Amino acid sequence: MHNFFVACDAVHDGVIEISGDDASHISKSLRLSAGNEITVSDGNGNSYLCLISSVNKKAITCKIIKKSQSNTEPPIIVDLYQGIPKASKMDLIVQKCTEIGINSIIPVETERTVVKLKDGYDLKNKLERWQRIAEEAAKQSRRGHIPSIMEPVLFKNALEDISSYDLGIIPYEEEHGVGLKEALKYKNNAHKIMIFIGPEGGFSDSEILTARVKNVLPVTMGPRILRTETAGFVCLSIIMYEIGDMG
Repeated sequence: MHNFFVACDAVHDGVIEISGDDASHISKSLRLSAGNEITVSDGNGNSYLCLISSVNKKAITCKIIKKSQSNTEPPIIVDLYQGIPKASKMDLIVQKCTEIGINSIIPVETERTVVKLKDGYDLKNKLERWQRIAEEAAKQSRRGHIPSIMEPVLFKNALEDISSYDLGIIPYEEEHGVGLKEALKYKNNAHKIMIFIGPEGGFSDSEILTARVKNVLPVTMGPRILRTETAGFVCLSIIMYEIGDMG
C-alpha cells in the first residue's frame, strides 16, 4: 500500500487533503482513483488508513478510516553528524540512513573535508535535494517521520551538541579497545545518541583528541575500514539491532 506524508493542518474533520507533487503522483503516475486505500502519515507519529474519495491533478481528498500510532519508528533517537563527502555520496547516505531509522542528519565540515558547502544558491539546492531524498525514502520504508537534513556545521561546533545526548560515538580506525557493542552496553539506557562519521580520509588525530575531551567516545566497528558512505548506515544498523529494533 502506498504511503504519503502531509502536514498536520491537512488533517481535519475526518478528512485528509493531499496536494502538490504527491497529488500529481497519485493521479498521473500511480493512477489511483476513488475507492483506493492509501496510508498517510503526519510526521508526528500518527498514521492514517484512508480511502480516496476524490482525485484531480491538484488535490486528492481522502476519508480517514482508521487512525493509529506509527509502529515503524525506532524507540530511540539517533542523529548522524556526517563529514561532508565528495560527489553524490551524500544522496546514498541520506537514503539508506532514512530507511534504517535515522532521526536527523547534520552535514559537518572537518579538517579533511574537501567539499565546502557555503551559504547561497548551491547550499540551498543541496539541502533541498537531500530533504527530498529523505522524504522519498521515508515514504518507501513507511516511516512515521521524515528525517530533517540540517544546515552544515563546523566539527568543533558540532561537538558542543553532546550535552543534548545520552551518548556520543565516533567510529575511528585506530581505536582497538572499545567496540560499538561495548559502548552501547555501557550506556544501555541511552535514549538519544549522536554518531560522528568522518569524510574521505577520516578524522585527524587532533579531532579525535578533541572529541575525547568532549566525552564523545571513539569506537571500533571491526577490523575492516569502511567508506564514509558506508560507515554511517552500518553503525546505525548495529545500534538498531542491539536495541532490538531490527532482527
